[in-house]
Amino acid sequence: MFTITLSQIFVLDQDEALDFYVGKLGMQVKHDMNLGFMRWLTVTPPAQPDREILLEVPGPPAMDASTAERVRELVTKGATGGWIGLTTDDCRATYEALRARGVEFTQEPVEREYGIDCGLRDPFGNAIRIVQPKLPPQVAAQAQQPAQPARV
Repeated sequence: MFTITLSQIFVLDQDEALDFYVGKLGMQVKHDMNLGFMRWLTVTPPAQPDREILLEVPGPPAMDASTAERVRELVTKGATGGWIGLTTDDCRATYEALRARGVEFTQEPVEREYGIDCGLRDPFGNAIRIVQPKLPPQVAAQAQQPAQPARV
């Protein structure tokens, strides 16, 4: 019935957010428009161009100045509840590649029941988890079987 096409996180500086999300994480800019009352800035993962993340600065039109100040304080503390979950085929390789680009992690890759994951925060305190999902047992078993020759 529905698909998710747009989600939002708060950032304190959109240019710094671009440097991080595009320059370090490798996302792509989908929209960067000045609407007059705000800058509409979205990024997408390269493999999912229809899934946008709005990098929004707290302020009008969504909130008044007093509320925006409180939200900025919460963002700085990492307490807004905003976070992003990303998946990868190889969590350890992704971790090493991002570390080489200067990304600081809050948690190294760890083996978990659901796969391998690691954690980091963006420059504003938003949590990001990168997960290499564990394959379901039947899919994992098929992946380990030698390929059968094609019958002609």
